[in-house]
Amino acid sequence: MADTNSTAAAPALHFSATYQSPTNEPFTFSESLPAPPSSAPGDKSAYLNALRKSINAAQEHINKELTARMEEDKAKEAAKNGGATATKLAVDEALEEENYGEEAPPSDD
Repeated sequence: MADTNSTAAAPALHFSATYQSPTNEPFTFSESLPAPPSSAPGDKSAYLNALRKSINAAQEHINKELTARMEEDKAKEAAKNGGATATKLAVDEALEEENYGEEAPPSDD
């Protein structure tokens, strides 16, 4: 447990997430949060609130980055396979959006 009588600044705690892929550029999200100055419930609560906000920001950043990479991959695939694939991908994406969070209906393919 940290010394609560110390006048030194609380150490910074680091939160980070890194994405690496063989086909896309890597990216990292990182943020430093000051450690709670004491073990008092109010200080711990404030720290956990800041951590929660940081995690939400990380999730938003990661989702944007992954969505951009998915779009890049789709564009590369469409260019490689021609326009027919792009049309099929658009239909599949619409079906996925329609059925999001539910079991997929049986396919007639």
